[in-house]
Amino acid sequence: MASRADNIASNLNLGNFAQATELRQRIWFTIGALIVFRFLSFVPLPGVNPKALDELAAQTQGGIIDMFNMFTGGALSNMSLIALGVMPYITASIVVQMASALHPTLAALKKEGATGRQKLNQYTRYGTVFLCAIQGWFLATGLESFASSQGIAAVVNPGYGFRVGAVISLVGGTMFLLWLGEQITSRGIGNGVSLIIMAGIVAQFPTYATNLFEGGRTGSIAPGIIIGFILMVVVLILLISFVERAQRRLLIQYPKRATQRGMMQAENSYLPLKLNTAGVIPPIFASSLLLLPLTISQFAGSSVDTTSGVGSTIVTLNQYLAHGQPIYIALYSVLIVFFCFFYTAVVFDPEDNAENLKKNGGFIPGVRPGKRTADYLEYVLTRITVVGAMYLTIVCIVPEYMIAQTGIPLFLGGTSLLIVVNVTVDTISQVQSHLLAHQYGDLIKKAKLKGRMR
Repeated sequence: MASRADNIASNLNLGNFAQATELRQRIWFTIGALIVFRFLSFVPLPGVNPKALDELAAQTQGGIIDMFNMFTGGALSNMSLIALGVMPYITASIVVQMASALHPTLAALKKEGATGRQKLNQYTRYGTVFLCAIQGWFLATGLESFASSQGIAAVVNPGYGFRVGAVISLVGGTMFLLWLGEQITSRGIGNGVSLIIMAGIVAQFPTYATNLFEGGRTGSIAPGIIIGFILMVVVLILLISFVERAQRRLLIQYPKRATQRGMMQAENSYLPLKLNTAGVIPPIFASSLLLLPLTISQFAGSSVDTTSGVGSTIVTLNQYLAHGQPIYIALYSVLIVFFCFFYTAVVFDPEDNAENLKKNGGFIPGVRPGKRTADYLEYVLTRITVVGAMYLTIVCIVPEYMIAQTGIPLFLGGTSLLIVVNVTVDTISQVQSHLLAHQYGDLIKKAKLKGRMR
């Protein structure tokens, strides 16, 4: 049967927003912070010529730069102060997370509780600054070597002064975004960093949607293709919403414990295992590896010698690894499956979880504590990871297949859909939690008033 909390949550309505003052303040703060993020995406780096940026964006279309530009809401194509976005922080956090699962010293820090997590967060920030400095230096160097077809240089005054200034500006922009994300998390609604990434993706929707419908109006895109795109997006959103909430719950029992009132009944709990434990990491890693040759050739430009062995190899790879090509789709699927199993093995340790259950006196019915429990957890996790890998492959391959069949670049890829839907569902859940707490507060106040009247 549904609990009292479930019944209240199912009856939540928008009318409660008028009374939930704190929730409204949090929502307005979140909206204001995201507006600041969008304003910053149009503030260019000092010393950059904006007239050459449009041609640079067109030249790097389809590579890793184009994918990262989607995550930053166009800030990378504008070469703004936040051109790197929060991607260096995401990369550093993934590296620290993997290292904490493999390195004994970091693994010991992870087990120390709040103090260990604070130390790991500090390492993550150091890694973010380091990655920002490296990426900013290469970005500034690449800008200096670019000039448009009209002979307009992308950098007004190239040199070490511009490079150092660009690195300082990019590091400052990324760290400001991290601070802004922390403020959203503590004073707003939802996870701040995730909302910033989602805002960057959503900001591109109007432009792509306008181009799609404009193509239908002019006749360059058939109406059936537009309807097919819309149906595909709706079906994928429903699939993501269903699977991302799916869990395999393992029953955990705890022995009876003696209290002052006598013997208590055995406590039951559940160990939830998400169907998609790896999240959006596998598609990002897979697409980054496959788009690396194309990105190298784009930045190299005409300097690549196609008669040499390396140059001809890069050109051949670009031909076979273009979007929609059969080899690209096949390798994309294989890499997604590989990273699903790899990242799941990193973030979930069956032996560690089995040891924690044993220390707390918990056990899975029918399974002996210790090694047998670890083997059982690994067995169950492997089975659900197979389903999760198939789901991620379908979500990411279907848009690629549509691109290959129609030749129209789709604005909503599998990775962007996963991020947008996951962050939206998480934010809605937090809004419901605040409304639920507000309703419980009203019930407590009413109960106190009735008690005083009596």
